[in-house]
Amino acid sequence: MKNSIFAHTQVFCLLAFFAIAAGAQPLPQIQLKQVFPNLKLAARPIWMSEAPDGSGRFFIVEQTGAIFIVKKGSDGGDAKEFLNIKDRNPMVDNECGLLSIAFHLGFKTNRLFYIYYNQKNPADQNSRPLNFPIRSVISEFQVSTNDPDVADMGSERILFQVQQPFGNHKGGELAFGPDGYLYLDLGDGGNADDPFGSGQNTATLLAKMLRIDVNSRSTVGEGKRVRHLQYGIPSDNPFVNEPDMGDRGARKEIFAYGLRNAWRYSFDRQTGDLWAGDVGQDLWEEVDLITNGGNYGWNVREGAHHFKPGPAGAQYIDPVMEYPHQPKLLPESMFPDHSIGLCVIGGYVYRGKQFPALEGIYIYGDYNLGTILGFRYDRDAHKVTMQGMMLQQTKNINSFAEDQAGELYVLTQGGQIYQIVPQ
Repeated sequence: MKNSIFAHTQVFCLLAFFAIAAGAQPLPQIQLKQVFPNLKLAARPIWMSEAPDGSGRFFIVEQTGAIFIVKKGSDGGDAKEFLNIKDRNPMVDNECGLLSIAFHLGFKTNRLFYIYYNQKNPADQNSRPLNFPIRSVISEFQVSTNDPDVADMGSERILFQVQQPFGNHKGGELAFGPDGYLYLDLGDGGNADDPFGSGQNTATLLAKMLRIDVNSRSTVGEGKRVRHLQYGIPSDNPFVNEPDMGDRGARKEIFAYGLRNAWRYSFDRQTGDLWAGDVGQDLWEEVDLITNGGNYGWNVREGAHHFKPGPAGAQYIDPVMEYPHQPKLLPESMFPDHSIGLCVIGGYVYRGKQFPALEGIYIYGDYNLGTILGFRYDRDAHKVTMQGMMLQQTKNINSFAEDQAGELYVLTQGGQIYQIVPQ
């Protein structure tokens, strides 16, 4: 699709419209400073996390199925392979792959971490009754007892698997929230227009933000419908008290729904707010503030705009920020002076110490155009008070990253990694 995370569509004709961006807004301008210049990756870097154990190790995820360790402050030339599942062929399609890693909050002592990857279902074992060809796998692993830079591949414990109808829209991030629970975003499963209606269907995990407890185990259902889960269901998840109806009832793992393909989300380390960039389809990109039980409208809405008919009187949560694919739609936008773009990449609220001018700005980007944007949000007034373009550049942005000190980074399609610094 033209706004795919990994599309190679050339959009030079759009560059002329960058001047429409809210450049007059008083946000600081930034630049990108390359880090790990001697790091050689075989495939696109798609995620980066610093281990929460004081070791200063960055774990860099390659989409094709490998994770490398790079020491903070090094040139990247001494990268070590930490995990390799390339033989499982996780990159079934362009938006599939090994998509992220998350460390248990007790990682320093228990050595537990979690990954999200995709696999093709064997031809004679596809899920029934819909015969979906792909599955998403969420697994727990442990670091080797003999080498802290090597994963123990024999320790894998599969928490759960989600059947997928198509090769795109996989979401793919895992992250622990300030409440200690593991969050996972899943796209709507792919193709155009959400053909299975997953966005508004609470009986499926697709098009959702999920929340689970990796430190406990839950049992759901009764009799022939009983299921013993490899994780716990938080007691305040929005559908936890709904009747147990197996695959036909509301899924208790759901935290929020109506998300098309939330590509990268983050928790504000100061406020705990959960921000997500939700990739649009034909016309609109959006950034959402995700709340417990929130319905963000897909596939009835794209951004704050009509997409398909829905129930009369239904209420949806508006995006905090949106921008269109075409200049002619700017007058209809919540922010008519925002720049255009084609594929939002969710970012982070800057809470680092090195650059006070960036404090409190939510920094995000657009994959296709490479633009990096930002806004300030007033939590009491529930509105954006300042927004604008922070950098024009043309590298395709795969993901943003945050280190343990709150400093921010950009991972690009070409394999380079940069730190965000002021001009």
